[in-house]
Amino acid sequence: MRKLAIGAAVSGALALTGLAAPVASADSPNLKFGDVVVNSGKPIVVGTKTKVTVPVTYKLTRPADLVIDYENNFLGIIAYRGRLLEPDNALEPTTKAPVCTPVVDSDITVIESCTTTLSVRPRSQLFSGSDATTWKIGAFYGHGAIDVDDSDDHVSFETGYDLWGGLGTTKLQRTAKLTVNASPEPVTKGKTLTVKGQLTRANWSTRAYSGYQGQAVTLQFKAKGATAYTDVKTVTSGTAGTLSTTVKASEDGSFRFKFAGTSSTAAKTSVGDFVDVK
Repeated sequence: MRKLAIGAAVSGALALTGLAAPVASADSPNLKFGDVVVNSGKPIVVGTKTKVTVPVTYKLTRPADLVIDYENNFLGIIAYRGRLLEPDNALEPTTKAPVCTPVVDSDITVIESCTTTLSVRPRSQLFSGSDATTWKIGAFYGHGAIDVDDSDDHVSFETGYDLWGGLGTTKLQRTAKLTVNASPEPVTKGKTLTVKGQLTRANWSTRAYSGYQGQAVTLQFKAKGATAYTDVKTVTSGTAGTLSTTVKASEDGSFRFKFAGTSSTAAKTSVGDFVDVK
C-alpha cells in the first residue's frame, strides 16, 4: 500500500472544486471536533516571506474502532475564507500528524485532546489585502486505498473526504514595520527637534512592504534614567506612510513611535532613538 502524504492529500482536499465527485462513496465517519483554539486565541501575524507555523489545539471524538493511522486515512484542522464548499482561500496543516492524548477511552467512543499546527506561507498562500481578515475554522477527514500492482491487470484508486465548517474563527493580520529618527543630534536645550519615521505593512500582492497612509501613530518619550515611555503627541502617517513632527528639546532621552494596529494590521512599536541634549 502506498503511504498517503498528508500534505499532498490535504492540498487536494482544499482544492474543493475537485471534490465534487469522489471515486468511491462511503458513510461519513462519526467524528466530532470541538474546543478548537488557533494560535492561543491571538491573531496570526504574517509578513511577506517567512512561513508562519501556528499552534492549534482541539478535542476529537471518534468511534473506538476507527483508527487514524495517517497512512491510509488522516484528519486535521483547516482555516478558510468564504464558503466551505468553494473557499476564497484556505490554510492547511503541516505535514506532521497531530499529537493526540485520550481523555475518555471506552469500548464505543474515544475522546482525545489534540495538538497540531497550521502553516501560513505568504508567498504561495496569501495573495491580496482581502486575506487580512477573519478566517473560519474547519476540519477534514480523508481516506484512501491504492493498489498499483498491475501484475494481475488491475489497479485501483479509492479516496474520499469529509469536511466540517463552523468550528470557530481566527484573525489573520499583516505585519507592520515602524521606524524613527530624531535630529539634529546632539541638540541644544530648547531648540527644535524634528522626529521622522515611516509606517509600512506587508503587501501580499507585491511581496514587499508598502506605506500605510492615514494612520494615527503616537510619538513617545522616555527621559534618560526613566523606566517607561510617556505619550507626547499623535502624528498621522502621510504618503508612503511617512511620519514627521517637531518637539522642543528639553533633556536627554529616547523618542519612539507606537502604532496601535488595526483590524487588518498588527500593532508595532519602533525602537527608541536616543537624543543627547546639550
